[in-house]
Amino acid sequence: MNLKMAILKSKIKTDSSRFKTNSVEMEKKVIILKELLKKSRIEGTEASIKKARERKKLLARERIEFLIDRDSPFLELSPLAGLNNKSGFGVGGTNVCGIGFIEEKLCFIQSNIGTRKGGSIDYATSLKGLRAAEIAKENKLPTINLVESGGVNLNDQDKIFNNAGATFKEITNRSKLGLATISLVFGNATAGGAYVPGMSDYTVFQKKKAKVFLAGPPLVKMATTEVSTEEELGGAEMHSNTSGVSDYLAEDEFDAFRIAREIIKYLPDQKPSLIPKKVLRPRYNTNEINGIIPANPKISFDIRELITRIIDDSDFAEFKKEYGKTMVTGWCKIHGYPVGIVANNGVIFSEAANKACQFIQLANRNNTPILFVHNTTGFIVGKKYEEGGIIKNGAKLINVVSNSEVPHLSLMVGSSFGAGNYAMNGRSYNPRFLFSYPNSKLGVMGSEQLAGVMDIIKTNAAKKKGIKLDKIKMEKDRKALIEIMSQKQTAWHSSSEMWDDGVIEPVETRNYLGFCLAILYNQKIKGTSSFGVFRM
Repeated sequence: MNLKMAILKSKIKTDSSRFKTNSVEMEKKVIILKELLKKSRIEGTEASIKKARERKKLLARERIEFLIDRDSPFLELSPLAGLNNKSGFGVGGTNVCGIGFIEEKLCFIQSNIGTRKGGSIDYATSLKGLRAAEIAKENKLPTINLVESGGVNLNDQDKIFNNAGATFKEITNRSKLGLATISLVFGNATAGGAYVPGMSDYTVFQKKKAKVFLAGPPLVKMATTEVSTEEELGGAEMHSNTSGVSDYLAEDEFDAFRIAREIIKYLPDQKPSLIPKKVLRPRYNTNEINGIIPANPKISFDIRELITRIIDDSDFAEFKKEYGKTMVTGWCKIHGYPVGIVANNGVIFSEAANKACQFIQLANRNNTPILFVHNTTGFIVGKKYEEGGIIKNGAKLINVVSNSEVPHLSLMVGSSFGAGNYAMNGRSYNPRFLFSYPNSKLGVMGSEQLAGVMDIIKTNAAKKKGIKLDKIKMEKDRKALIEIMSQKQTAWHSSSEMWDDGVIEPVETRNYLGFCLAILYNQKIKGTSSFGVFRM
């Protein structure tokens, strides 16, 4: 008996001019990405790094490297946060954050960049802290803080104040849930920053280096006339011997890492709901992805060509293939982990929305995570489609996405405009992780469409008032608006604003998704059969 397998067959011609053009254009964007990531890895000025070396201090990324299990992966998140923030302290802010293995347990790690503005918290870093708390709580991960920070950037205090308070609240909320926070203090943790170790479940202070106090000697003297040293106010030995703020006194940084690993070793065991036994590679080369994604976002492509290069064995059990063809849905495995895929293959029609609704309900019944792949200008418009109920059918899809309880992942590979972004589980719908390709675009609508709408509004308003329009000025304004909105729709802007968890190279898609699925399957996955009221 010859069983027919659900293997996707690629129709891409790698020697075609279109493939080659796409590859060249995507590579240009990847080069920009690499340059930006290089900037994010600069941990301060040469002088500040030299000073740290003289004091025998490790840098932020070195601390992570020594802390995590040898030769294990580290998933860095939000490395481009604050990219366009002119008042910030650099690309990525003043901390490095991500997920790695310590004592074979998945942990969320935050490491202050003490050599970049003393590790002071700028606005982007405060947002990274909130996102870190969200990820740790949802995925039930212990958190390790590698602390060396001068507290809040006072110039941004109006924007940071509430974020800082929420971060402290989240530490104790996670503690209530049994999700430990371990803070290793290697330098200053002053003012509000003192509450990071203060709120933690476990604290490790480095001897002669850790300085933890609400107010330093100058402020104390000014407020109380009391004269004291930093060691007397907040030194590691004082907090270990007298105040009790420190639980462990480490001789040096490496001793602190040893203690942290010891603590984590005796935390409750993590209980993955699935550990893959066999992983099959895709039948097609992942390096071909760059040539598949169109250089021009207005040009469509079959999303299956991407899917077949990121899933195990290119084996895709497609659901409702002949119906609602602008939405592709189906079951597969990535790095051995089962996952359902909901992927755009064009504008969203009512049939496509209804198909996705049914599939998401099935994924919840099957307790299977869902990967949403974005490439759509949104829902179809026009008299015919309004009469056909596109609003209620789109609303149904948003309803299902909002109330689905299996974990969601989102991947931006092209356009993601309007309510189509909501229906595909955009950032405001809280996917567990969301990554963007360098070419992706996000917004209410395309920049040219937006400019066209504004022209119509201006023209109609002028007619009503009987005013003659200056067409030259109007055209100038139109071009200026397109330029501004085009910049704000880029992946760089989205990542700067933390509307994603990182911009990634397309050829690395499978690795990112595999790591994220390992995190999702690190706990029991349970769907729901309960949704909001559907307008039928």
